[in-house]
Amino acid sequence: MNGIGKPTSEEVAEALRARIESGELAAGQPIPTQKSLVEAFGVQRGVIRRALRSLQEDGLLTEVTRGAPPRIADRSAEPGVAGGAGVTGAAGTAGVGADETPQETMVALRPRITEAFRADHVRVDALCLTAESLSAALGEQRLRIQDRSVAPSSVTVRVLLPDRNIELAFPRSVSTADTHPDEGDLVHQRWLQQRNSHGTVLSDHLVGMRSAGIDVDVRFRALPFTPAVKLYVLNGTEALLAYYKVMVREAEIGRTSVEMYDALGDKSPLFSFVSGETRLRRDEAFVAESQAWFDALWDTIATDLALG
Repeated sequence: MNGIGKPTSEEVAEALRARIESGELAAGQPIPTQKSLVEAFGVQRGVIRRALRSLQEDGLLTEVTRGAPPRIADRSAEPGVAGGAGVTGAAGTAGVGADETPQETMVALRPRITEAFRADHVRVDALCLTAESLSAALGEQRLRIQDRSVAPSSVTVRVLLPDRNIELAFPRSVSTADTHPDEGDLVHQRWLQQRNSHGTVLSDHLVGMRSAGIDVDVRFRALPFTPAVKLYVLNGTEALLAYYKVMVREAEIGRTSVEMYDALGDKSPLFSFVSGETRLRRDEAFVAESQAWFDALWDTIATDLALG
């Protein structure tokens, strides 16, 4: 992230690269226009241009000088590339199959959300620290709806985020509040800005889907604790889990260098559990328990959350 809650050009490039490698953006297909990418990712046009330049340098784009949106390069003849798509696992999506090594959340969540949006009635329940990864994934679905690649009848999204008034376990200053109270405030305000920014962009993506005639319901609630994991339950049939890995790192906040306990959730491996006839019973049980746990939190200790 660039410090103000918006994706960097590297993160935008990675998101588009994941769509290309999964086959969602197929060889010969034009990449979405810069205008639509700006709206989807909530960034300036210069960020999009740098991201596209990175993809061009990687040989993923062609026809980049014709005035129209560049097209996805045909890489089917390259070693290790089958049909221009990335490696797929048992679930049919890169990085989440039973025999595949889990990928980072920022990369792995997008194709799973894409698969969920093939349903007529989409439901996404998420518990996380800032909603960064989910916001980016839903931005791509807004693009697909605008392109008429998918057209669900309804989309329901519920998001659980930490309450702004609690003392977070992370991110927080390594120094005690008594020693450096200003550092603690800086770290907390930075997290709060990111939570509100990602949540607002996420909401904007979903509300924007209504212009396509989709019935959209998006709600946020606040938790009285810091989540140690991020959880996504998709359509009641798939649960995705990633652990927040806490680390000590220095961050520049304003003009102050702060040593802080932090967790980069977008880098955490995402594990997929899918219910169904061909799946293990423990996967089915995990999905059911994850949905029940989320519902219990939502209905009991969570409180209404107003972003801002």
